[in-house]
Amino acid sequence: MLRVAIVGRPNVGKSTLFNRLAGRRLALVDDRPGVTRDWREAPARLGPARFRLIDTAGLEDAAGDALEARMTARTDALLEDVDLILFTLDGRAGVTPGDRHFARRLRRRRRPVLVLVNKAEGAAAADAPIDAFSLGLGEPIAVSAEHGEGMAELHDAMVAACPVLAGGEDAPAPPGDTLRLAVVGRPNVGKSTLINRMIGETRVLAGPEAGITRDSVAAPWRWRGRDVELVDTAGLRRAARVAGRLERRSADAARRAVAACQVAILTLDATAPLDRQDVAIARGALDEGRALIVAANKWDLVTAGDAVRRRLAERLGAALVQARGVGLVALSARSGAGIDRLMEAAFAARETWSRRLPTAALNRWLAAMTERHPPPLDAGRRVRIRYVTQVSARPPTFALFVNRPAGLPLPYRRYLVNGLREAFDLPGAPIRLLPRAGRNPYAGRPS
Repeated sequence: MLRVAIVGRPNVGKSTLFNRLAGRRLALVDDRPGVTRDWREAPARLGPARFRLIDTAGLEDAAGDALEARMTARTDALLEDVDLILFTLDGRAGVTPGDRHFARRLRRRRRPVLVLVNKAEGAAAADAPIDAFSLGLGEPIAVSAEHGEGMAELHDAMVAACPVLAGGEDAPAPPGDTLRLAVVGRPNVGKSTLINRMIGETRVLAGPEAGITRDSVAAPWRWRGRDVELVDTAGLRRAARVAGRLERRSADAARRAVAACQVAILTLDATAPLDRQDVAIARGALDEGRALIVAANKWDLVTAGDAVRRRLAERLGAALVQARGVGLVALSARSGAGIDRLMEAAFAARETWSRRLPTAALNRWLAAMTERHPPPLDAGRRVRIRYVTQVSARPPTFALFVNRPAGLPLPYRRYLVNGLREAFDLPGAPIRLLPRAGRNPYAGRPS
C-alpha cells in the first residue's frame, strides 16, 4: 500500500493533520514544539483514497549527537521508503529560513513532494501560500488540519501526484491473531532500547536522556512467523512528580496503550531495587485486566544473579498478590540475551489470559473448596455459594451465585482466586470473581 509521510519543522501541525487523516486521535498534540520524537504509522483515508500515513518528528537543523539531530536523521532515512511527502508549513509564521533549508533537501529527493500551508484559516495566513511558491516545490495547498479546511484540494493534489490513490484501495485488515504487547515502566529503564533490539532496527529513539519517549508508538514485528504489535510508551513517574500538561498527557497515552494491549511487559532496571512506582505500574496493568510479564533489563550488569532473581521474585510475589506466579524474565536489551524467553513467556501469558474452563469442572472444584473451608457467617447467617461459571475470558472472569453476595468477605474471595489459580494452572493472570445473588426458585410462584 502507498505510504505518505508528513514532514516539516516542529509545531507546524503535522500531528494534527495526521489525526485528521487517520480519523482518530492517535498522535499526541501540544502547543509546544518537539512533542513528536518517533514516527508513527497508521491507515488513513481522504475521500476515496486509502493509504498508509506516517507522522514524523519535526525537522531541525542540528548537528552531532544531539537529540534533535538524531530525530532529523531518522526522518531522513524514513523518507527513502515512502511514496509521497507532505511538506507542511505554518501559515501564520510564513516561510522561514528553516523551511527553505529543508525544501532544498527535499528537492534533491526522487519523491513527489506536496507543500501544505497549514493553519491557513485566518486572514493572518492569507499571503503564506503565495510566499511558499518560492520554495520551488510546486503549487502550495492551503489547509487547516484543525478545522478540516482544504481537504478536497489536498485529495486532488495527492491523486495527481500518485494516480494509484484514485483507485480507493482499502487498507489490509490487521491479522486477528496478532499479539499486542505494551512495554511499560519508569523512565530510562530501557523500554525503547528493548523494542529496537526486538525488531532489529532503530524504530524508536533511545539514549541516555530520561523521558525521550513522549507518545505511545506502535511497531509491527514478526517473531518466529507470528505477528506481534509492540507499543513503546512514555516512562511513568509517580503522580506527585508529574510536571506539566505534556507529561500528564504522555502518561494518559501510556495508560491507554495498556488498556488496548493483551500483554503488558513491565520493564525494570535489574541493577536498581524494585521501586514502589514499578509496583504501581504493574497493579495498574492488572486492574485493567491485562496479562503481565516482568522483564528485568540490564541483567548483563548484575552480579550474584541467582540472589537478585530470588529477591526480586519474592518482592513481586508479596506486592502482587492478585497475580501470583507472574512471569519474570531476565534479559539484556543491549545485547538481546533473553528476548526469545520473553516472547515465549508473553505468548504463554496470553494463552493463560484467554483460557476458558468447563462449568462442570469449576463446580467440582467449588464443592471441594467450600467443603475444605466453608464461607464465614455474615451477621450470624450462613453464606452459601450455589454455583460458579465462567462468564468471559481476557481476563478470566467468573460469576459466583451466592445467597448473600455482600456477605462474602475479601479474604475468602482471595482464597477462591488462589484456589482457581492453582487448580487450573492460571499463573500470573488477573482473575475476577463477581458475586451475584442466586435466583430464588420460588420467586413468581402463587402463594
